[in-house]
Amino acid sequence: MTDGDLPIVSPPFDAADAGGDEDDAPRVAGVALAAGTSSRFGERNKLVAPAGNDDGEPLVRAAARTLLQAGLAPVVAVVGHEADRVVDALDGLEVRTVRNDEFESGQASSVRAGVDAVAAAEPPVDAAVVALGDMPFVDPATVRSLVDAYAAGVGGALAPAHEGRRGNPVLFDRRFFEPLTDVDGDVGGRAVLLQSDDSALVAVDDPGVRRDVDEPTDL
Repeated sequence: MTDGDLPIVSPPFDAADAGGDEDDAPRVAGVALAAGTSSRFGERNKLVAPAGNDDGEPLVRAAARTLLQAGLAPVVAVVGHEADRVVDALDGLEVRTVRNDEFESGQASSVRAGVDAVAAAEPPVDAAVVALGDMPFVDPATVRSLVDAYAAGVGGALAPAHEGRRGNPVLFDRRFFEPLTDVDGDVGGRAVLLQSDDSALVAVDDPGVRRDVDEPTDL
């Protein structure tokens, strides 16, 4: 399956459409992947560089704060390269950090570490939104749209789409946690998203879902 094969759905969403009670909202965790080496950014670690927003906060802090402002709990940040600096950049946020000593093997190892952490959360979570630490421009309302679509029964693996193009972050129902921990290499959950017959794209008016930071000029 390719991105073009995924159905695109548009908000608003009603939890009652899935036969659920709006007061019985799913518990959705957040995972921010922040272990990479920033190799294309130059000598600096991009995750602790200013995001260029009004607050001038580090990229990784802006990305994690988006998950918190969307109401996700718990929120876990996976750190690896220059872990102490990234942890310091998150200081003061309600974010738990998990160290991935295998970060050089690729993004899949960070997905595994983050998913394992939220899978063990108490009380148990129903799903998790996996976000990238170098995407600080995502609107918290976009994350809420994914959660609302999930609560409405739209699908178990959901990604945002801006102008018809798939972006990040991605929400995964708990039943996908095990497949996510089996992914290898420098890929995240894309294969799981594209291989499931319970996947969909959620239309959003948010260019931030397509805007990551690889080089200083991206800021």
